[in-house]
Amino acid sequence: MKNYGLLGKQLSHSFSKQYFSEKFLREEIQDATYQNFEISSIDDFKPLLQSNPKLSGLNVTIPYKQSILGYLDEVDPVAEEIGAINTLQFKKNGIIKGHNTDVIGFRNSIKPFLDTNHSRALIFGTGGASKAIAYVLKSIGVPYYFVSRNPLSAKEIGYNDLDESSIESFRLLINCTPLGTYPNVDEIIPIDTNAIGKRHLVYDLIYNPTETRLLCIAKNQGAIAVNGLSMLKIQAEESWKIWNS
Repeated sequence: MKNYGLLGKQLSHSFSKQYFSEKFLREEIQDATYQNFEISSIDDFKPLLQSNPKLSGLNVTIPYKQSILGYLDEVDPVAEEIGAINTLQFKKNGIIKGHNTDVIGFRNSIKPFLDTNHSRALIFGTGGASKAIAYVLKSIGVPYYFVSRNPLSAKEIGYNDLDESSIESFRLLINCTPLGTYPNVDEIIPIDTNAIGKRHLVYDLIYNPTETRLLCIAKNQGAIAVNGLSMLKIQAEESWKIWNS
């Protein structure tokens, strides 16, 4: 039996366990299980491994995509450049290797919607997922800024620095924060949403609910509105390929 799972802090509303459980049934995969592994601190990772010595692979989610790096034996070059991990491969020699499948998930899911209007981007949030988004944007030649409550570098700006004209001029808006996630569906990133228009593409990594308040406003104002469900499915399948390579 091959044992897979999701590593994170609060996983009761996670998509991954349901996705893989349904995949196993649909594809008649009978020698695999998938479960949630909640830990309150990254320091609990090693004890988790000791309690589960036969793990075949893990997905990694908030808030451990960056802190997990210190516990790995090998890191894929792309994941190393990004500085964030979302997939762990347990190799036969006992080596744990980190990968980032968010890159493929985001690139393939946003590609059908991009056009010449979306030449500059704002990435809201600076967590592990945002690093993969930035990597993809850089690779396709789209300049970007991170938006943070506490800007720490030249590539980061604060929410207070954004006015209506800023939102109008950056027509690719990508939410990598948890604001709007179920059950807090009324939450939204603090920007002037009135400035969102028909030439915008608003991409929200949140998939529960399928339409966040941000996406609802964007769609009602004529923008292209995309949630994170397709990205999640693509990255999950990429994880599966890595685990079974």
